Amino acid sequence: MSITLRNLEGVKSVNVSLSTDLFYRLMEDILSGKLKHGQKLTEQPICDEYRVSRTPVREALLQLEMLGLVEMAPNRGARVCGLTERDVADIYTLRKIYEVQAVRWAIERITKEEMEDLEETFEFMEFYTQRRDEEKMNNINLNFHQIIYAAAHNRMLRQMLSSYQMYVKHNRKKATHVEQYLGDVLEEHRAIYKAFLDKDPDEGARAMEHHMEMSMERNRGGKK
Repeated sequence: MSITLRNLEGVKSVNVSLSTDLFYRLMEDILSGKLKHGQKLTEQPICDEYRVSRTPVREALLQLEMLGLVEMAPNRGARVCGLTERDVADIYTLRKIYEVQAVRWAIERITKEEMEDLEETFEFMEFYTQRRDEEKMNNINLNFHQIIYAAAHNRMLRQMLSSYQMYVKHNRKKATHVEQYLGDVLEEHRAIYKAFLDKDPDEGARAMEHHMEMSMERNRGGKK
């Protein structure tokens, strides 16, 4: 089974288990509003809708409960939980902590092939910044971080950060000054990329922490 992650061309197939595939699909539907706050989630209708057996459904619901997107109550089943403003703020805070750790490990553990992917991705960031293509840059931005998650070579951290990335995607505000936004984001990623070139985990951690803080500030200010 596979899920789709955005890459330079928009999507990338990644092989995952049935329960993980369903987890991402349900999370996407909850965050996008397709599944509403308070809506009851019953196993058999989910099996029918997503064409899976009961076992992946149970596993996916447990994962969603751990993230606070689903509430499981005895004798009442599962219900969708919405995200409060505090939830979103907490997600940004936790994401910053994990992103900083991910970049440290990635700089220490990255393979030659992963470094080549990161280099190519950054070159695309430069190209689409010059083109002022915000949509393309957002896709590439996601891919840049996904490469770092993979290069950290820690499955639990990668899944956690991929989940946070999806939260942020659905709570991101539209940039009001595209040219300024793209330039700022490019320079923040340039600092991260330079730390990989210099093989400097401490500098990478500082650059990623700054990038995460600026991302939070842009989201609060409406720039992204």
